[in-house]
This record gives sequence, C-alpha cells and structure tokens, in this order.
Amino acid sequence: MLQLFKEFLLVLAFSSTICAQYNPGAKQVALANSDAGLADDVFCIFTNPAGLSQMNWREIGIYYSPAPFGFSELANAFIAYHEPLTFGSFGFGAMTYGFDLYRESKLNAAFSYNYQNKFFAGVSLNYHTVSIKGYGSTGSFYADAGGLLYLADYIRWGFCVHNLNHASFGDYEDQIPVILNSGMSIDIIDSFTLNAALEKDIRYNASVLFGAEYRIIKYLSLRTGFSNEPSRYTAGAGIHYSFLNFDYAVFTHTDLGITHQAGLTISFGAEEPRRDKIRRHLGIN
Repeated sequence: MLQLFKEFLLVLAFSSTICAQYNPGAKQVALANSDAGLADDVFCIFTNPAGLSQMNWREIGIYYSPAPFGFSELANAFIAYHEPLTFGSFGFGAMTYGFDLYRESKLNAAFSYNYQNKFFAGVSLNYHTVSIKGYGSTGSFYADAGGLLYLADYIRWGFCVHNLNHASFGDYEDQIPVILNSGMSIDIIDSFTLNAALEKDIRYNASVLFGAEYRIIKYLSLRTGFSNEPSRYTAGAGIHYSFLNFDYAVFTHTDLGITHQAGLTISFGAEEPRRDKIRRHLGIN
C-alpha cells in the first residue's frame, strides 16, 4: 500500500511537467514540440488545428506510450483521424492518460479552413475528464484555436491558443492549462527544415523550442530538438514507405532521465513524401 501511495504521488508530481497528455506524436516529440509553424500531420488537431487543411488526403494516426520513464502509471495513448472536404477539413481524436487510480481522457473534434492556399485557420472543441479512484470524476469543455500563414513558399508562421475559455475541473482553477504557442518553420532546402517556437503556459515562464528535420533519403528522416523551461533534449527518426509513416523519438527529462516514444500514421492518398504532397496540393514548386 505504501508503494502504491508513493507511485500515486509521483504521477501527480510529474504529470504536469511531462505534458505527455497534451503533446502527442513521436515526430512532434523528436522536434521538441516546436511544430507550431509546421502542423503537417493528423496529430495537429491536438496542437494547432489550422494545419489540417494543408492536407488533401485522409489520415489516421496512433500514438502509444505504455510506460514512459519506466512507469506504467504515466501511460498515454492517442488516436486521431483527418477527413478533407471541399469546404474545409475535419479532424477527430481521443486521448487517455494515467492508470486505475488516476485517469484523464479527452475527446476532440476540429475544423480547419484553407484560404487561397496561404492562410489556414482552425478550431477544436475538447471534452476533458479526470477520474480519481474513491473520489469520483468530473469533466470540462474547452476550445483551442490556431492559425497558419505561408509568408513565402518555404516559410510558415503558426500560432495556437489552448483552452481559450479558461476552463477547469470543478471549482478548482488552473487544472487545465492555458497555453499560448507561436512559431516559425523554414525549409532551408527541400530536404531540411528548421522550426522554432515560443510556448507560454500562463502559470509559468515561457519556453523556447527548437527542432530540425533532415530527410536524408526518400524513406528516412532524422530529427532533433531542444527546449528550456524545462530543459529537454530530443531526437528521433521517421521511416516513410508508401502510405505508412513510422516515427520514433527519444527525449530527456531533468528528473526522470530518458524515455522512448513511437507512433504510426497511415495516409490514404498519393504515395509520396508528406512535404511533397503538401507542396503539390498548395501549388508550390
């Protein structure tokens, strides 16, 4: 019983700083979540929903981490789906985080609009619940909103506000963070992209996020990144074959050490690299 109590306290202490339940996707993790100006796969429904309408193909993504840092109590899983339509794009997602004593779940529905292949706007609605064994459960609705602007064919600026309505659980304030995120993404060359972002949880200091991705061959991408507040170093790789994309990431936590993440996305459409598909869709040479 004592060991169980210690594990429960550990989860409560670190869940907010790990933020696994708010930042899905092994690709995003490998880039230190610096992708506010990139937002180019189905997991952007959780980070910047504006990016959905960059894609004119269906996509489903699965991300699962059974035991981050060796603790099954921190297990988290996400699933996301994107459906493009002539007047915009819809996305749907779900998340679960925690274990039998403490559990968070979320359902997400998002819409994104493409204006002249230059500006993209998106909004997502979330129903977030938390359950503590022996104490019951509660839930809350909140909204996220974001934008993505192509300043030039290879330069993008994005922003997102999470929890616009400052929702919380029950009578307690600040249980669901309000997060402001803005960043740039630049394709230095066709195969090399740099990302930089500034993220601000209104309760804490701002964090600088940086990430880089290099597609060394058609089927393989290498990624790395870092952030401060808290200090974190990340790395990973993506394997692309036909309609399948397998992503792997490793990152460090100042208190818990190193952990590994993995995810899979399935793209129903043209069988070519994601950046090339988006450029073709947007008419970028």
